[in-house]
Amino acid sequence: MMNILYLLLMYAISACALPDVIKLAALFDDNSGPQEAAFQRAIDMVNDDRTILTRSLVTKSIARYPQDDSFKASKKLCELIQPGIAAVFGPTSPFSANHVQSVSEALHVPFMETRWDYDFKRSDYSISVHPHPSVLGKAFAEFVKKVGWKSFVILYENEEGLVRLQELIKMPKTFSGMQVTLRQLTGDTIDYRPLLKEIKKSEETKIVLDCDYEKIALILHQANEIELLTDYHNYLITNIDVDKVNVEAYTHQNVNITGFRIVDPDTQLVRKYLKKYPKRSLQGRNHPLFSENAFMYDSVQVFAKALNNLDSLSTIQPMALSCDAAGSWPDGEKVLSYLKEVDHMGLSGEIRFDGDGFRTDFQLDLMEKYRGRLRKTGIWNLEAGINYTMTASEIGTQMIEKLANKTLRVVTTPNSPFVMEKEFDSTVTAEAKARFSFLERYEGFCVDLIKALSKEVKFKFEFQLEPDGSYGSYKNGQWTGMIKQLRSQNADMAIIDMSITSIRQTAVDFTMPYMNTGVGILYKKKPPPPQNLFSFLMPLSLDVWIYMTTAYLGVSITMFLLARLTPFEWENPHPCVDEPEELENELTLHNCFWHNWGSLMQQGSDIAPKAISTRMVAGMWWFFTLIMISSYTANLAAFLTASKMASPVNSAEDLAKQTKIKYGTYCCGSTNGFFSSSSIPTYQKLNAFMESAKPSVYAKSNSEGLDRVRKEDGMYAFFMEAAAIEYHVERFCDLRQLGGLLDSKGYGIALPKDSPYTAAISAGVLALQETGKLKELKIKWWENERGGGACKVKQAGGNAQLSLAQLGGVFIVLVGGMAFSIIIAIFEFAWKRRKLAVDENESLMHEMWEEFKFAVNWRAGDTKPIKTGSQSRVGSRSLLSKSNAESINKYGVILDDDKSRKDSTYATFNENVYGEKK
Repeated sequence: MMNILYLLLMYAISACALPDVIKLAALFDDNSGPQEAAFQRAIDMVNDDRTILTRSLVTKSIARYPQDDSFKASKKLCELIQPGIAAVFGPTSPFSANHVQSVSEALHVPFMETRWDYDFKRSDYSISVHPHPSVLGKAFAEFVKKVGWKSFVILYENEEGLVRLQELIKMPKTFSGMQVTLRQLTGDTIDYRPLLKEIKKSEETKIVLDCDYEKIALILHQANEIELLTDYHNYLITNIDVDKVNVEAYTHQNVNITGFRIVDPDTQLVRKYLKKYPKRSLQGRNHPLFSENAFMYDSVQVFAKALNNLDSLSTIQPMALSCDAAGSWPDGEKVLSYLKEVDHMGLSGEIRFDGDGFRTDFQLDLMEKYRGRLRKTGIWNLEAGINYTMTASEIGTQMIEKLANKTLRVVTTPNSPFVMEKEFDSTVTAEAKARFSFLERYEGFCVDLIKALSKEVKFKFEFQLEPDGSYGSYKNGQWTGMIKQLRSQNADMAIIDMSITSIRQTAVDFTMPYMNTGVGILYKKKPPPPQNLFSFLMPLSLDVWIYMTTAYLGVSITMFLLARLTPFEWENPHPCVDEPEELENELTLHNCFWHNWGSLMQQGSDIAPKAISTRMVAGMWWFFTLIMISSYTANLAAFLTASKMASPVNSAEDLAKQTKIKYGTYCCGSTNGFFSSSSIPTYQKLNAFMESAKPSVYAKSNSEGLDRVRKEDGMYAFFMEAAAIEYHVERFCDLRQLGGLLDSKGYGIALPKDSPYTAAISAGVLALQETGKLKELKIKWWENERGGGACKVKQAGGNAQLSLAQLGGVFIVLVGGMAFSIIIAIFEFAWKRRKLAVDENESLMHEMWEEFKFAVNWRAGDTKPIKTGSQSRVGSRSLLSKSNAESINKYGVILDDDKSRKDSTYATFNENVYGEKK
């Protein structure tokens, strides 16, 4: 019984077993020797591997034909399939491969392809290990998108390349602003220099190179000869064997060469393969890991694995076939279904197929040039796109190494205070200066900035001057000046007061701004008016002074009249008499004037109104004087400084409203471009005026505009950047800036477009800003060096003090008042002498002199003696006594009713005031 079961089991196994010998056919042309060797190695590896096809031996049947001879290829194919085969491998030429596809589909024999085929409609029995070109194109497009290329040139060899690069060619339809230029390599020559020179002339620095592997090294060599392999050129090589290209000759050049590879030599499987077939000396297509060779090896391995999977469930039997007779291999469809389900890890990575026989889910390694070789910096797959495997520290280290080995060429031009020639003794001749190095001859803000940056970022540099001194503008389809030097790779950096503008940003790269500024208006100060001794009267107009004087007189007279009308201002002059014969009023005309004058001067008076009506007048006068004096005091300080700031225009709006004062800009700079492209009505009006002005209001340089502002004495204003205005205002005290900034912009360091050093230099600028170095440099060159700060000191001293010329009128009023009071005193003395009938024998001048000596005698004290003398003097004294008595009697005479009896209590006021009794 056991023997029967064993026999049945062995019969079932034999029924599912594969043939003892499995023949694989291969068709190669004369140039496919490396692929044939890979095919042979793959069969040997399958036969040596005891984990697959353990009961079958794989054999080969190889046929060779002349390259591009499809007739002989088809004849050889018919000979190969006649004895019976399991699959066909090769060829790689398109015409021969298409014929093999037709035969395999007719005979149902699987065809394992290793060539690239752009056709999306594949033969039913065709399986391709080579990734489809459309998928590779997505990898190329993903890279271009990742690195942010806005324009590039596709340098292709034949029309097949255009098919392969469809994803790149279609990118402008997806990304607006992207520009793609197509250039075909000439097929009748190997000298590609003329074409490369055209690319250089176009200033394009990004090149996609699609050509046969053997031409890559030649094209790179010729590109290097015409300086097309600089630090700013980027090459994307579409060949997936880019890692086999020898770039050792470009070790010291920082050109960026990028590509993708499909065979990773660092995997364990590849190392095992190379260990068994150690032919590392082979280069190019002969290399064991060349993609075509690896695909051939993997195709055999995939087919063997498919048969091994089939071995456990089914069986096949090869049969003789003929190209001429009808009929097909019945097991071909079975083998094909197992091939599409294979999941295998080969030399070219993971291998899977979709339902149409196309390879899916493969991975590419991103390769970039580093020193003298290409190294892996990232990976790509269809789902995740590009992922960089380099760390930030590795990228930073790589950039530091590039800069350390690079001497950056810095282009600039003299412009104060950014770059200036040093001040030499008169003994230094022009010939001697010409022999000086740049750093020996020039200095300035930008020179110090580059020195500080070189220490911060650690690079070497050398300066060079721009011949025409132009910053760079776009004229007639070409860039000029320093921008042109950068775009033609004749300089690595450009530094001056170059504004970062949108149009310049399209041509070059800028670092972050090292200085922020904007457009301002440079104008000459109005000369101060002649000093007026009576400037203290100017805060109020003449009309106000007249009205205020009239108000003073009117209020004083009104108070006097009301005081005489109201009964409450009349008082009893004799408090001891209940019914006086007369009443007294304190608010005389003289006292009213004195009261109101004291209020106006904010000093007050001992005279005060008592009636409600007079107090109402006084209150209103006090309110009036409070407002007037406060207004005068507040306006006085403003008026004394207003003359220093007086100007007929104070802003761009003021300039636009008039035509008397001309204004202009530098003809060829960003300031002129600002007005030309502005959409603000005021600036458009200013631009229209400048464009139509005759003669021209534009200056050929900022210095020319500065000179014109100073020469035309307030009749010309110049628009320029505020940083330059600030510098000149510090040195020319007759200049000033009108208003604020019209826009906001920054000065940056320009580098060639997509320069690899932009990020490092920007980081250096930021570091200098954070440490305060930029501020320190600005203070040095704006306020300290070359006469800076002189006007600021002068203005500070002038603003803090008022001169005698401004306040001299106050002293004149004081002196005039004192002199007038002396004159009045003289008239008082003369009037009193005349009234008292003084002796005419004594002169007026003599008496005045006597009184003056008494006044200045410090021993005299506060009392004055009564003079004695002749009869005439007595008479005078009597007259004086009479006058005094009248003054005294106004307070009343103490006598009895009949005037005959004297009261012993009181003295009779009839004694002589000089002490004599009658």
